[in-house]
Amino acid sequence: MSQPVSTHRTGSLLAALLLLSSTALACGPSQEEYDAALAHGQDLESQLHDAQAAREQLEGRFNALQSQNEEMANRLRALGENVEQLEGERTNLQSSLTDTQRALEELRERERQAQARLSTFQNLIERFRSMIESGRLRVRVVRNRMVVELPEGVLFDSGRAELKEAGQATLSEVAGILGQIEGREFQIAGHTDNVPIRTRRFRNNWVLSSARAVTVTRYLVDQGIPASRLSAAGYADTQPVATNDTAEGRAQNRRIEIVLVPNLDELPDLSSLQGLTE
Repeated sequence: MSQPVSTHRTGSLLAALLLLSSTALACGPSQEEYDAALAHGQDLESQLHDAQAAREQLEGRFNALQSQNEEMANRLRALGENVEQLEGERTNLQSSLTDTQRALEELRERERQAQARLSTFQNLIERFRSMIESGRLRVRVVRNRMVVELPEGVLFDSGRAELKEAGQATLSEVAGILGQIEGREFQIAGHTDNVPIRTRRFRNNWVLSSARAVTVTRYLVDQGIPASRLSAAGYADTQPVATNDTAEGRAQNRRIEIVLVPNLDELPDLSSLQGLTE
C-alpha cells in the first residue's frame, strides 16, 4: 500500500521554492514566475492529498465488502437453504468488490504519479539551485510542463547560432544534471524577440531560432545525452514571455528552453474518444 507523503518532504519543497523566489528576485526573474512555480508545487501536493484521501476511503469500503463477503459465505455454509438466492446476493457482492478493488488500484496509481511529479519538480530545482541563484538559468512551469530556460546572452551573441565559450560551460553543467534524470525526454526550443532578422544565413527568426535549438541539441549529445532523448524546435517570436515593446522584455524573449517532455502515464487517457474518430 502506498505511504502518505511526509509533511517534512512537502515542507522542504515549499521552503526550497520560497528560498528560490527570494534569491531569484535579485538575479532578474519576476516575482510572478516564481510564484507560479510555488503554486505548481502546492497544486501537486494538493493532488497528492486528494488521491490519498480517495484511496483511504476506497480501502475502507474494500475492507467492509470483504467482511460482507466472508459473512455471506459463512451464512451459506450454516443455513444450507435458500442457496440460490444467497448465491445471487453473493455474486452481486463479489462484482461490487471487484469494481471497488479496480478503482482502488487506479487511485493508488494516481497517487504514485502525483508523488513522482512532485519529486521530479523538487529534484529539478535542487539540482539547478546554484545556476538559478547565479542568474544563468531559470526553472519555470509553462503549460503544466517543467522548463529550464537559458537566456540568449548566456549562450549566443546577437544574431548568431554559434555557442559562446561561457555558453558551452553552462551547457556542460546542464548536461551533467540532465543525464542524471532517468526516463525523461527533452525538447530544446529556440525563441526570439519580434525584431526581424534577414542575413545571408538567417532569412528570418524562424531559421535563427531553429538553428540555435539544433546547436544546443548537438552540444548536449556531444556531452553524453543520448540523441534518442532529445528533439529540437524553433518557435521564432510566437511564444513571448515578456513584452516586445521594451529592450528588457525583448531580451527575456530571446532564449533557449529545455522542456521536460511528459511521460505517457502523465498524459490524460483519451481512449474514450476512440469511437469518435472511426
